[in-house]
Amino acid sequence: MKKPSTLLACIVLAFPMTALAQMSAAGSAGVAGSASISPTPAGAGSGFQERNPRYRLRKGDTFDLDFSLSPEFNQTVAVQPDGYVTLKAIGSIFVEGQNIPELTATLKTSYAKILNDPVIAVSLKDFEKPYFIASGEVAKPGKYDLRGDLTVTEAVAIAGGFDDKSKHSQVVLFRPVASGGFEAKLINVKKLLASRDLSEDIRLQPGDMLYVPQNSLSKIRPYLPTSSVSAFLGQGVL
Repeated sequence: MKKPSTLLACIVLAFPMTALAQMSAAGSAGVAGSASISPTPAGAGSGFQERNPRYRLRKGDTFDLDFSLSPEFNQTVAVQPDGYVTLKAIGSIFVEGQNIPELTATLKTSYAKILNDPVIAVSLKDFEKPYFIASGEVAKPGKYDLRGDLTVTEAVAIAGGFDDKSKHSQVVLFRPVASGGFEAKLINVKKLLASRDLSEDIRLQPGDMLYVPQNSLSKIRPYLPTSSVSAFLGQGVL
């Protein structure tokens, strides 16, 4: 019969591989439009480098259109649940996900069919306040207002910091993309903090979600004797 300590060692060594496989499967299922979570450096990837991004229209937003040369077309427009708006004399066009310059160009193209070189000013009237979501192993998961220039480590701090079950080295940042779904990046926050260099600490954008997974030890701790866990921690096995 195997000694208890030997059997325990086998369980401990085998568990991280199983947990990693489960986490990878869960991550793949939860990220629409993204084939995998890339463990690339925090500053890499064109989608995660944009500073001061323009606000993009969402369902339920409203905006005013001012036609300086054709005031009869002035109107207040709401983005419908399907992402379309209905315009005077034009009909329905899809605008969800566009920023104001893109929307202005779309409107000018649409109204150029009936107006000669239309001059259109767009003003956001009612829109969703920027926010981010912190989930997983943080002290206070939830939805938070995104105010100012906020980074991943600052967002974790706002959410109460990591709890004792968190895996600091595999924080996932999910970011909505205009085409639908999310893109994701794996961030080693533990390494960022240990290096005392936050130059690659990614800045959040509205709608971002941070997910902090559970570490392997906290998953198996309930099944291990307290004395054995302490012994294995002392030997550096876990």
